[in-house]
Amino acid sequence: MQALQVQSSLQLRKLIDKSALWRPKIWRPSGKRNEEVIELCEGMIDVTAALFCVSSKDMRKTGRTSFEISRVRQIAMYVTHVILGLSMTEVGKGFQRERTTVLYACHLIEDMRDDPDFDRIVAMTERVAVAAFRNHEVA
Repeated sequence: MQALQVQSSLQLRKLIDKSALWRPKIWRPSGKRNEEVIELCEGMIDVTAALFCVSSKDMRKTGRTSFEISRVRQIAMYVTHVILGLSMTEVGKGFQRERTTVLYACHLIEDMRDDPDFDRIVAMTERVAVAAFRNHEVA
């Protein structure tokens, strides 16, 4: 097998440019869809913050927050994914978190729903979300 021989820097540049076409795309929602996703997530943050009497400013902070704020945010991300039907990637963008953080939150909340008291809290949050966003459709 003969090795690839590059005869000039121009040919090398063309090979590098072609290889750039094969790089994976970063997901960036565009236009109206992006605005709707952000609007839904912002609304869900405000609703859950009011419901649990925590600061919506604290819920929007990037980085680490207190246990109480984190748990409320996890519930909000779970409800946004399950009830409002946004993908985990979209929820992550709307909450300024990684998709894997949303995945962790959804698994955690789902596991914690085995406790009847916690399940009632999440079910109540789901009912409030349905009522608050019933007329809102995502394209």
